Amino acid sequence: MTGADDPARPAVGPQSFRDAMAQLASPVTVVTVLDAAGRRQAFTAGSVVSVSLDPPLVMVGIALTSSCHTAMAAAAEFCVSILGEDQRAVAKRCATHGADRFAGGEFAAWDGTGVPYLPDAKVVLRCRTTDVVRAGDHDLVLGTPVEIRTGDPAKPPLLWYRRDFHTPTPTTPALA
Repeated sequence: MTGADDPARPAVGPQSFRDAMAQLASPVTVVTVLDAAGRRQAFTAGSVVSVSLDPPLVMVGIALTSSCHTAMAAAAEFCVSILGEDQRAVAKRCATHGADRFAGGEFAAWDGTGVPYLPDAKVVLRCRTTDVVRAGDHDLVLGTPVEIRTGDPAKPPLLWYRRDFHTPTPTTPALA
């Protein structure tokens, strides 16, 4: 039996998979939560997707090794702030191990819950956690949006592509 035929052995290695996934552009988000002691936690996430329209569900992937993992996996609710191009600095800070992720003063507390969020984001989803599913070296946190705030729809999005931040360039429609 070859390695490719052995179901217990992955067909590709982690680095090959990481290199392949670098070709997949994804929106940059900052996910925020309060831990059990009420302390603010934040991390930059590229693994955020809509899962279902009926009922509305969003999924956030978080590494088991993340400093925010314990808080995120146990939280009753969380916020997903979808970033615009002008929010690279906060995205970088929230992705940096050991950084004070709230040092820039950009965050606000959601009324009635205290969960931090970025009021200048393109979109913010306040979600109630509905499930946490183990998937390899990550947990997938499913949440139902209970409130949505939208920012400037004309603000260009911030994307993660080829291991760096990018902003798409609008194209002009071809003349007929």
